[in-house]
Amino acid sequence: MHKKSISLILLLFCISCSPRYFLTRRLASDLIAASEVFRKPQPVTLQTGIISSRDYTSPEFLALQQHGWISASNAACPAGVVPPPCWDITLTPSGVDAVHTLISADDAAKPSFSIPAARRELVAVTGISKQGNVADVEFTWHWIPLNEIGAALYSSDVRYQSNVAFSDYDDGWRVIEHSHQEQCLDDALKSAEPSR
Repeated sequence: MHKKSISLILLLFCISCSPRYFLTRRLASDLIAASEVFRKPQPVTLQTGIISSRDYTSPEFLALQQHGWISASNAACPAGVVPPPCWDITLTPSGVDAVHTLISADDAAKPSFSIPAARRELVAVTGISKQGNVADVEFTWHWIPLNEIGAALYSSDVRYQSNVAFSDYDDGWRVIEHSHQEQCLDDALKSAEPSR
């Protein structure tokens, strides 16, 4: 009778414990991957018309030009656009083909529009360091291009290393998505370094 009572108490205790109360690599992976911040697609802003030399030499514009999606001609810099020289950017016919299904008809007439280019995919949680009700979780991730423009700008072969803070609340562990004190997920993704 005594063994049955202990077994019943242990069973009830285990049932009342949510898996969120124990920060494992699997739980950390699930919480990071399900986070709105992590799942948000990475946009690329494409601007046509006159741009500065600084914008023209950005990696994005160089990749778009290398793929033949944009062309540029030297142009006079309007007031407020620095540093010279300036460039007049236009979409090539292949550039129009590449973006026409990715933007709305309203955006097609605008000189600047945003294209969803890639999304993140979690590769692995590589470490967890807990101290009381906070934890530092190290993880790797990579980009998954959403279209040919995304494939030109974001390689899925490059792995990134990030660290994010977790906090233990009364209902279990949560990933810190936005914060001014801890390393939140938004900051962790922005400051990610390619892993070696």
